[in-house]
Amino acid sequence: MEPSTGKRVQGGEWRAASWSFLAFFCVLAAYYMLRPVREQLSAAVGSTQLPWFFAASFAAMLVLTPLFAWLVSRFPRRIVVPLVYLFFIGCLVSFLPLFANADVLSPRTLGIVFFVWLSVFNLFVVSVFWSFMADIWNAEQARRLFPLIGIGGVAGAIAGPLLTRGLVEMIGVSALLLVSASLLGVALACVLVLGRWVQRHGAKGEQAQQGTALGGGMFDGLKQIFADPFMRAMAVLMVLGDAIGTVAYVLIADYSGATFDNAVDRTRFAATIDLATNGLQIVVQLTLTRWMLMRYGAGPVIATWAAAGIAACLAMALSADPHAQAIVVPFVGAFPWVALVMIVTRGLAYGMVMPARESLYTRVPRELRYKGKNAVDTAVWRAGDVVCALSINALRALGVTVGGFGVVGAMALAAAGVVGVRLARRVEGRTAPGGGTAAVA
Repeated sequence: MEPSTGKRVQGGEWRAASWSFLAFFCVLAAYYMLRPVREQLSAAVGSTQLPWFFAASFAAMLVLTPLFAWLVSRFPRRIVVPLVYLFFIGCLVSFLPLFANADVLSPRTLGIVFFVWLSVFNLFVVSVFWSFMADIWNAEQARRLFPLIGIGGVAGAIAGPLLTRGLVEMIGVSALLLVSASLLGVALACVLVLGRWVQRHGAKGEQAQQGTALGGGMFDGLKQIFADPFMRAMAVLMVLGDAIGTVAYVLIADYSGATFDNAVDRTRFAATIDLATNGLQIVVQLTLTRWMLMRYGAGPVIATWAAAGIAACLAMALSADPHAQAIVVPFVGAFPWVALVMIVTRGLAYGMVMPARESLYTRVPRELRYKGKNAVDTAVWRAGDVVCALSINALRALGVTVGGFGVVGAMALAAAGVVGVRLARRVEGRTAPGGGTAAVA
């Protein structure tokens, strides 16, 4: 494949790229303000209970994914995207009395409800954002701009836990929800501005159908996973990547629950992990991802993520004590080997794989970008969580230790690398006239 000729943001793109950057900053800052609260709840109940949390999240996805497909089938983009953001802003406001009044719900019930809701929030809000980005930028622009837009998300992912650490003792948890809702409101405003911009100036603006309703049925997204080869490959890549993510999540939950005896310390540890992870992500996106995407395409980016993750997993597997200190990150803290796996795999998943995946979506029809992509990013992801968490419990019953899970994670990453590279070669090697692609067989 030929490398992109664009080396930077072009003159007419600066305004929209800036709004996109700010929108993604606010989306992830809103989410990462709240995630440490969820993580300490997971550590408190123990990783053996996580399959139930994941199952509840998956059930919610099975209900919401067809509903979202129905929305995009019946209403144009200018209505669907803002509606999703308004829905989650309303949810955040509705949580206020539940957190402010301990008598409304028991701590365990509130923990389960909040865990499920935040999981749904993360997947839908981020998935809709990237579907919107893939809809307003063409394939060549995506290679140049998506890594830069992704840096906005990384900055938000760093600002979020910093805000939580700095504000939670001053204003309390319930007030954090209001700050998060305000950030999501700013993201909504950016989306509205971008919607008007693309109608007049966007590279796809001349295609009237880009902003219209898609038509079809509410189960189209789930059907596309089985019927379309591109979506099947994306689903497999998602499940394999989720396998290592779930392994790392479970190992961190066990470590945190065994090491820290109160919610404040567990929350602070989770926020510190997020800071290190997101710091790695922004460094990678600034120095490596954009250059590799423009010059070589998505395949080598995915392969680099897989290779680095395999190295981290094997290092943990071969260590004498996976809970012993492995690295010290300046200005952040010291981390054990199990945390190293989380930091490397999650940081590179968001810093490398996400921009690579989203660039591939710009080369397929809109119906796949909204319906199929949303089904993969929500229902498939949460189904993978359930299967992986249950598999981890089963492997533990068979005597698999932390080091053994390092080997399991390395195998999942190797398979994900092969699938991702082959998919990228097929998609990027079959460019159709006008910047689209032929069908991926």
